[in-house]
Amino acid sequence: MHPTNKMKVSEIISSHVLVIGSGGAGVRAAIEASAYGECVLVSKTIAGKGGCTIMAEGGYNAVLNCNDKTDDHFADTMKGGAFLNNPELVRTLVTESPDRIRDLISWGAVFDVTGECSIAQRPFGGQCFPRTCFAGDRTGHEMMITLMDRLATTKVRICHEVTIISLLCENGRVIGAAGLNRNGDLMAFLADAVVMATGGGTRVYDISTNSTSGTGDGYAMGYRAGAQLIDMEQVQFHPTGAVYPWDARGRLVTEAVRGEGGVLKNAQGERFMTKYDPQRMELSTRDVVARAAATEIREGRGTPHGGVWLDISHRSSEDIETRLPTMLEQFLMFGVDIRKEPMEVAPTAHHIMGGLQIDAECRTSVPGLFACGEVAGGVHGANRLGGNALAETQVFGRRAGESAGKEQTHERCLSDSAIQQVITTLFEFSQGDTPSHEVRSRLQEAMWNGAGIFRNKDALEHTLSEIDSLDRVRMKATVPGEYAECSIVKNMLTTARLIVISALTREESRGAHVRTDIMQDWDNTSSPFSHTHISQQGVSIERRESA
Repeated sequence: MHPTNKMKVSEIISSHVLVIGSGGAGVRAAIEASAYGECVLVSKTIAGKGGCTIMAEGGYNAVLNCNDKTDDHFADTMKGGAFLNNPELVRTLVTESPDRIRDLISWGAVFDVTGECSIAQRPFGGQCFPRTCFAGDRTGHEMMITLMDRLATTKVRICHEVTIISLLCENGRVIGAAGLNRNGDLMAFLADAVVMATGGGTRVYDISTNSTSGTGDGYAMGYRAGAQLIDMEQVQFHPTGAVYPWDARGRLVTEAVRGEGGVLKNAQGERFMTKYDPQRMELSTRDVVARAAATEIREGRGTPHGGVWLDISHRSSEDIETRLPTMLEQFLMFGVDIRKEPMEVAPTAHHIMGGLQIDAECRTSVPGLFACGEVAGGVHGANRLGGNALAETQVFGRRAGESAGKEQTHERCLSDSAIQQVITTLFEFSQGDTPSHEVRSRLQEAMWNGAGIFRNKDALEHTLSEIDSLDRVRMKATVPGEYAECSIVKNMLTTARLIVISALTREESRGAHVRTDIMQDWDNTSSPFSHTHISQQGVSIERRESA
């Protein structure tokens, strides 16, 4: 038996601002917050190496061309999001994204350029103008290298490989967080303001593009701290994830392939998007393309490994080698030369549009807690446009860091009541009887089967029952280093429950959320519903005033 019931906090680290997460949003927030006082950034992985930003391939949306307009970017984002977006957040995104990419360039980021030495921009789905800036198909990687170089010029303290497992609260205010280092030692972080930048959570699904850190910790921790979350049912399935070999399932095949002219075909060689969106074809919004591909597969027109074909081989080898080097390298490892043959792809869980409800200053409903990046909801509505996520990390990362930095100082003191529940939970893991990986895999299978692209009440209720059953399983940590994994799986269960309950609450099809058991006579502009809200006080859905 571990002496967890006697566990003590091994280290207390105090700062003005605590940033949780080291992706594009978290690092940008820390850079900004450092101008206002001591800042600590905590990373579950090696900072700058984990998370989804560094994996992002396609690009960054910004209005830079004199023929493009921020009003058009706003309209494209609202329409793509099925008008479930928060208009104030969208206006903030499209207005400030050009300045934030200029920040990156001034800090040394290298984006592709045209022959006239202006930033090159490619077309992405659901947009009326080619406004997606890129660095080949390694855009996120270029951004993270630049951000980490900039972070190194500040006095931000970085704590690598520390898993934050719970927010600490006193008198209704977030005062810090508890975490575990690689050895399972308990650490406490106290701060006047906390920025949640933990990224997404589609690892709750069996097949996902997310890195292994995309386990929904921020949603779960925010929920337990009393925060309001919105639109958690809105989970984006990217149309093109690898399907073969088995260990590569879900690996992202960037939208840049379609932006560069890639076409989708079924097993009969038919370019099937002619049936689903003949005007925009492969450059339709992700929700439309994903449902189209899933329908072709479900109706028996799928490829040998259960996908569809994505073909870019009609482009020159030079173009592919220059503009899609990562995709070329990735598929060559699979034995497929995309210069000569098509890729086999299928929809894969990719992005959660919902999340912690924020205002334009990135404040959540809980004092002391701010949020930015994928963990925050409201920017993308019911469907995210490709290229808007990287822009979101910089626009709202900067805003969150600034807002947190301006927060008033408070007395920083760790009370027994703030930490005791964390210690109790860890002690329960030492007394468990089931390996956490078993619970994780059962959850992922249940979510994939019951809360995927196509949903209905019976399947969702069965999935919720499965989650409740798994939540009663007593997970076991055989060594202290496994406490973090048990905590992560607990967070995954909470995030999955938030998704499913919200999906049951939204009794309509809207954007990425499709209910096959509900007939409706309204479209996105005339829907009687607005946001779903879920917190410890319950779940509800807004009704629109015009309905």
